[in-house]
Amino acid sequence: MQLAQTQTGVLHLWASELVPTRKTLVFINSLGTDFRIWDGVVAALRGRFNIVLHDKAGHGLSADPARPGKLGKYSDDLAVILQNLGLSKVILCGISVGGLIAQDFYRKRPDAVQGLILSNTGLRIGTAETWGARISAIEAGGISTIADAILQRWFAPAFREQRNEYQLYRNMLVRTSAQGYLACCEATRDANCTDHAANISVPVLCIGGEHDLSTPAGLVKDLASQIPSARFELIKGVAHLPCIESPEVYTKLISSFVETI
Repeated sequence: MQLAQTQTGVLHLWASELVPTRKTLVFINSLGTDFRIWDGVVAALRGRFNIVLHDKAGHGLSADPARPGKLGKYSDDLAVILQNLGLSKVILCGISVGGLIAQDFYRKRPDAVQGLILSNTGLRIGTAETWGARISAIEAGGISTIADAILQRWFAPAFREQRNEYQLYRNMLVRTSAQGYLACCEATRDANCTDHAANISVPVLCIGGEHDLSTPAGLVKDLASQIPSARFELIKGVAHLPCIESPEVYTKLISSFVETI
């Protein structure tokens, strides 16, 4: 276990052995998850690339952030982690709100980014009304009261039928700190990367899921259309978390993209 001290608090992270001659992939997870969502991807890529995982503030073992949450705080935390690890050039892979964090990090530190993998995300996600309703529901009854509705958006029906795995990820969600979850909801609600998309000049891979209800494929495709250097790939049969539902296909897309950088 490794730790980083940031303005947000102590963050939990994991890094493979960092070999100077290898490219470095940094994975940024989604709202209500921890870095175990990348297990299948890391198993396939480990030994070929340097890999860094971290639990953003309020998720996994990381400390809770202050509310209201701000997107810039999460990208600033990421900058501290990379500085602590001595990494000056990385490829960021962010899923959902992780994709917003990756875009914001690039806006502030384009010199540190070799490429972006923006998965199941957009220039913005949801509306003030939908996020307000979710925040109110959790403040009133806790995450568990809306967990099943959230997981219906995370996973395609075929995956949800695998009850054991479904229950494990439900546990991951409901055990997330309520304060950490709500702060991230607030950051996502207010995030809008539209004005900076045209300024991204590194290679970008945008990945969508066929059955994604949280960030529909059309939203991801629109994101790709706004970035001059981006290409869009659709993964069939998955929803919001293809790194869990289809790690083999997901890993192949990442590998082929990274090899072009």
